[in-house]
Amino acid sequence: MKQINVGLLGFGISGRVFHAPIFTSVEGFHLSKIFTRSEQKKEQAGLLYPEADVVDNVESIIDDPNIDLIVIALPNTSHYEMAERSLIAGKHVVVEKPFTNTTEEATALIHTSKEEEKLLSVFHNRRYDGDFLTLKTIIDNNTLGDIKEFESHFDRFRTATNSKLWRESMLPGSGILFDLGSHLIDQAVQLFGMPNEVYADIRTQRPNSLVDDNFEIILYYTDLKVTLKSGMLVKEPLPRFILLGDKGSYVKYGVDPQEAELKQNFRPDEWEDWGLEDPANYGTINYIENDINIRGSVETLAGNYTIYYQNIYDAIVNGKSLEVTADQARDVIHLIELAKESNVEKRRISLTE
Repeated sequence: MKQINVGLLGFGISGRVFHAPIFTSVEGFHLSKIFTRSEQKKEQAGLLYPEADVVDNVESIIDDPNIDLIVIALPNTSHYEMAERSLIAGKHVVVEKPFTNTTEEATALIHTSKEEEKLLSVFHNRRYDGDFLTLKTIIDNNTLGDIKEFESHFDRFRTATNSKLWRESMLPGSGILFDLGSHLIDQAVQLFGMPNEVYADIRTQRPNSLVDDNFEIILYYTDLKVTLKSGMLVKEPLPRFILLGDKGSYVKYGVDPQEAELKQNFRPDEWEDWGLEDPANYGTINYIENDINIRGSVETLAGNYTIYYQNIYDAIVNGKSLEVTADQARDVIHLIELAKESNVEKRRISLTE
């Protein structure tokens, strides 16, 4: 089997929790080098991945001829520069979401990847959440008939703010819209395609917050309304998904367990129950079939983030099509920009404007 040597830029939450344990669980990937300047993170990286060289300059990875794939898990302000440098150096590239801070940057990277004939993808891992896979199956099977309304939440309860964290600093790409909004928008577009119009209400609710920490985005389709909501002051859990069709409804509470499993240092290649949800969090479905009303719980499909990196391997080695393309990720950034425009102008924004 061909080995793909990976250079990981960044060993914070993204690199240490969401990337390294996932791609090293996929046969064929070898973590060769890790970049971090933090002494604490250097120690963590050495303990978790003793076979990898830990370096404190990105050039040691970008300029290494033995590195095949560079995974960029750095703050959003670095995504464009690091991706561009990596592509020009002849590397395949995976970028942590959000792809870039502007559509213009995304378009430029797509152009560079085509010129260099190198793979470029964005880690929209929430496509492989078990609850989302279950939701998509319900829609694909037409169980609820024509879908008329969909509501998706990604909420947290964090009253404290920390301006020392880049996500909560006044920097391009910071705030909850880029952080969690990119997940919800990508999922919605995967289910229903690009909308006709966008409306958004983006707020800063916590007194000391320097960035947006609450949003409501409405995507308007011809015969469908999609509402995406996220906030940092949601103490009582709200439904993760509400799906309404002309034959019934599906309501789902709880979040995919993979993030919690990863934060406990579990790995998908070492646990046969990986991604399996607690039955207490199974969604409820209520629909009509052949004039019979049916109501019950829906077992949540197992989530599995390794599907993303298995596809990356197959695309590099076997020429398979990417499941998460840079063009799709650019669409997400475009919708974020339109949401920001809508919030400022207090009106619906048409995608044809």
